Amino acid sequence: MSATHPKPARRKLRWPLLGALALVAGLLVWRFAPPAWFGEVPTTRIEGALVRRGPLLISVLARGDLAAADSVDLKSEVEGRTTILSLLPEGSRVKEGDLVCELDATPLIEKRFQQQIAVRNAEAAYVKAKQNFEIQRSQNRSDLAKSNQTLEFARLDLRKFQEGERDSQLEKSRQAIDLAKEDAARARTKLDWSEKLAGKGFLTSSELEADRIAEHRAAIVLQQATRDLDLLERFQLPRTEAELLAAREEAEFERERVELQAKARIVDFEADLSTNEAKLGLETEKLSKLELQIEKARIRAPRAGLLIYAQLDSDEPPIQEGTEVRERQTIASIPSAEGMTARVKLHESVLEQVSLGLPCTITVDALPGKSFEGKVAFVALLPDQNSRWSNPNARWYRTDVAILGGSADMRPGMSCAITVRMEEIPDAIYVPSQAVFRDGDANVSYVLRAGAVEVRPVTVGRYNVENVQIHSGLAEGEMVLLSRPGDLGEQREQPEETDPPLAVEQSTASAPGAQPARE
Repeated sequence: MSATHPKPARRKLRWPLLGALALVAGLLVWRFAPPAWFGEVPTTRIEGALVRRGPLLISVLARGDLAAADSVDLKSEVEGRTTILSLLPEGSRVKEGDLVCELDATPLIEKRFQQQIAVRNAEAAYVKAKQNFEIQRSQNRSDLAKSNQTLEFARLDLRKFQEGERDSQLEKSRQAIDLAKEDAARARTKLDWSEKLAGKGFLTSSELEADRIAEHRAAIVLQQATRDLDLLERFQLPRTEAELLAAREEAEFERERVELQAKARIVDFEADLSTNEAKLGLETEKLSKLELQIEKARIRAPRAGLLIYAQLDSDEPPIQEGTEVRERQTIASIPSAEGMTARVKLHESVLEQVSLGLPCTITVDALPGKSFEGKVAFVALLPDQNSRWSNPNARWYRTDVAILGGSADMRPGMSCAITVRMEEIPDAIYVPSQAVFRDGDANVSYVLRAGAVEVRPVTVGRYNVENVQIHSGLAEGEMVLLSRPGDLGEQREQPEETDPPLAVEQSTASAPGAQPARE
């Protein structure tokens, strides 16, 4: 029975709640429903503009940012990747030589220790190879000197024999024969006298026999001397000369062999010396490179100025302590305080109208109420490759504008607007750009006359982002509509822009003879 008591209470609360919901729904319908539901007729406000006459400035408006006219980039020159250990705060005032950033060089220090050992080993090998080379050179000089001496002695022996010794031996042998002949003749004469004296009884038989023996000995000695001369002339002297000639030739051959052997032996030592010298040079160069890399890990300010961190892509970590940087990556920059420049990107449609030296007006977002004069200082020959990522169909060209007489409050990276003044028409009839429409192949404007709208063909000339020059079709003081009559009172849906609005403004700002019109 206790479960049936709450039911009447719920019925009492349901009807007031439904009534409140109905009241809220009615108020919403009355607030947001179209006026036609309640019999109301909306009023349309016709917007128009006067056709004016006067000077018309043809210009290009572009957005960009400030940059130092002269800036020094501080890049990581350590090979591979390394980590920032310490870094001065951005905006710090630095002096030339101040330590700005220190990179992690621990792996390089370890490699340097190992490389120092390699250099010492290479030095020891080089010294040993050089000493062996010098020893071999000394040995070669000794061997060559010895062979030259032997050859010289052989030549002297041959000359000695040919120019004196041979004649001396021949003369000595002939003199021996002459002496033997004299001795034989004297012995023969003595024997003849001895025989005569012995026949008369003055000599004994023993004395006679002694003279006979002496005469026979003298004859034998003469025969021996004659035979020795014959042997000397026919055999001994030619043989001695041949031996001396052979000794000289052998000495010449020996000298050639020693010279070739010396060259062959020295080649090995030269190769070993060159190899060790190259190894020493290579190891020393590696050590010097490591020393330089360690030194480059301490990045110092090349000049005094304001320290500004590098602007990185959105997918890269910001520059700070602990950030890993790669070789040749810009870490920071120190701009010069002597001048500023504005960097913009111009659409290809206006590129031909922008030339060096054109006057410009620069306004800086951070410095409201101030404008600065400048001139075009640089126009790129090729389009910016990075802009293709945002819009592959648009071509943008980097343009630098030198600011004349800038302000000390300017800082690199500040946003700015640049108006490039290409031409000023002193007397022109012009209307707002929104007042010219495209009708087939012609340009038309809608002129408001006596409460009626007249469609009138117009011929346009030069134009900028706000106004367009009218050559014919409109007169000064006439009222033109800023939208098509059929679009009045309707909220037109704007097509999605594939390019930034600046691209449309630039492309319609300075193309000569173009037809600025809207469908």
